[in-house]
Amino acid sequence: MCRKLQIHFIPSMVALMCIVERIASKQLLQLMTLLSPMFPIGSFSYSHGFEQVIYDGLISCAKDMEGWVRALLRKGTVRNDAIFLAEAWRSIKNGLDIRDVAQLACAMSGSREREMENCLQGEAFLQASNAYGLPVDVHDEKLVYPIAVGLVCARLGIGLIAAASAYLHCFVANLVQVGLRLVPLGQKEGIKILNALENDILTLSQRIPGMTRADLGSAAIMLDICAMRHETLYSRNFRS
Repeated sequence: MCRKLQIHFIPSMVALMCIVERIASKQLLQLMTLLSPMFPIGSFSYSHGFEQVIYDGLISCAKDMEGWVRALLRKGTVRNDAIFLAEAWRSIKNGLDIRDVAQLACAMSGSREREMENCLQGEAFLQASNAYGLPVDVHDEKLVYPIAVGLVCARLGIGLIAAASAYLHCFVANLVQVGLRLVPLGQKEGIKILNALENDILTLSQRIPGMTRADLGSAAIMLDICAMRHETLYSRNFRS
C-alpha cells in the first residue's frame, strides 16, 4: 500500500515542481524584459547627478565610482527607491490606495531634474507595460519610477525580493554606464564594479520586505547638491 502511494505521489510532486518552475521562469523572463536596457523609458539619458560629480573631479577612477554608488545603496536615494518600490508592491497586494505613497515619493525627489528623471521614467514605464494588459488605476498622480515598477510587479505576481533585486541591479548598471561614458572607464572596469556591488544589492533586497516608509532617509548630501547644481551645468550629455 505504501509503495502504491509512493508511486502516485512522486509524479504528482514532479508535476507540481514543474508548474512552480514554469511560473518562476515566466516571472524571471518578465523581470528581464521590464528592467532590460531595451525597455523604452529613456534611462540612458539620465545620470542622477553623477555627471556633475564627475565634472567636479570627485570621481576619476573605478574605485571612486564604486564608492559613490555603494553609498547610494546603503544610505542614499537608491535605498529610498527600493523602499518606495516595496510600499507600492504591498499596497497593490493588499488592495490599498497608492496615491499617498506616490505623492511622498515625488516630494522626496530632491531637485527639479531628479523629479523629472523619476516621473518621466515612471510614466514611460507604465505606458510600455500596457503590453501586458494590466489594470492601472492611479488617477492623475505622478508615479515615480520605483512606484511604477512596484505596481507592475505586484500586478504580474512577481515576488518583492525578486523585483527589488532586479530594480536595484538595473539602476546600478545605469549609473555604471554613466561612469563608462564620462570618466571614462573601461567595460571590464564596469563589470568589476557591478560584481563588487552584488552583495550590497542582495543585502538590501533581502531587508526590503521588513522596511517601510519609516525607514526612509538619506545621508548622500554631496550627490544631492551636485544633482541640484547640474541644472546650470553649461555643457552636458545627460538630462539630470
